[in-house]
Amino acid sequence: MSLQSHLAELQRRHQALEIEITDCLAHPAVDDLKIVELKRRKLVVKEEIERLRRNGARVH
Repeated sequence: MSLQSHLAELQRRHQALEIEITDCLAHPAVDDLKIVELKRRKLVVKEEIERLRRNGARVH
């Protein structure tokens, strides 16, 4: 998988997590621990995107 396609996939995953978090926040019955876990996963994806961008910039 190329760097660009991997970044695009991570960005799609990040956006999907954002949508899921927003949806959960709109429903007060959703467990707070689920929201915390989704936010943690979103942060991990964001950090991976940033790491790949930094490393990709060094390669070029």
